[in-house]
Amino acid sequence: MWHSIEQAISVETGKPFYISEKQEISTRGPTASSFTGLYDNKEPPPNLSFKISDGYHSYFLKINSKDYLENFQAEAYSLKQLNSLANIASPKVTGIGTSLNKSFLILDYIDFSSAKPMLWYQLGQQLAQMHYETRHGQFGWQHDNYIGSTLQPNHWSSNWTTFFSDQRIAWQLQLLSERSIMLGNIEHITQVCHDALLHHQATPCLVHGDLWQGNTGFSGEQAMIFDPACYYGDREVDIAMTELFGHFPDDFYHGYQAEYPLDDGYGQRKLVYNFYHILNHANIFGGIYIDQAKAILSRIMSLPLH
Repeated sequence: MWHSIEQAISVETGKPFYISEKQEISTRGPTASSFTGLYDNKEPPPNLSFKISDGYHSYFLKINSKDYLENFQAEAYSLKQLNSLANIASPKVTGIGTSLNKSFLILDYIDFSSAKPMLWYQLGQQLAQMHYETRHGQFGWQHDNYIGSTLQPNHWSSNWTTFFSDQRIAWQLQLLSERSIMLGNIEHITQVCHDALLHHQATPCLVHGDLWQGNTGFSGEQAMIFDPACYYGDREVDIAMTELFGHFPDDFYHGYQAEYPLDDGYGQRKLVYNFYHILNHANIFGGIYIDQAKAILSRIMSLPLH
């Protein structure tokens, strides 16, 4: 596998690349041990991330089972769309491929640092600029992709209310029902969510799609976003998620509002937008997220409709 990774980097960069250091990285940061010859040609377990280097250049490597290739391809495609933008930074895709029984995604390695209030403000501004400058004709994406490990449908639609209620809410509810978890009548819940969005005039734009603090970082004086699940949707879905799993600092929202103020009624719509992510977590993890889904659904059911 390591030879396949070296070859992918060499082809992309046009320069020979031979791994001299491998540092396993957990979701909490680098492990205490690192390194040269860590696995010595043995296949690592699935779901691992590494910092790899030839002593001159470093890359961030994601490894999973071979059947995860489609997920990596979808992530790489989203990242490349973000890479093409001048107003927001994200890691550059270096390579993607497979070995005998593994798939991998190679990105630029970024040394992250602590965030300053000014950088959170800057991230808010940059996200607002991205949303404004990528306005599009329809809602959807060039292909289906993934939110976490869950397939995310993205069939093109000119109607945001229908797109979100059918391809986000109803889809997740159907997946739950296939696991014998029912929050109520799927058609009724979908209709309630549809009606909660009905009078909102959303403009399609590029959204990150999975924007929580774990998918943001800061390197030097630059804010960055990564691990996207992009599509053309209502910009409010990104802002809503920043409030779901650990509220972003206030400076972020001040920066966003200074560039592209949110529309009236956002406070109600964000419940529907975040319901989608809670449903997804209920599908992936179950447990407490099922209770959270029921709680947020109760709040949506009590929303006044205009």
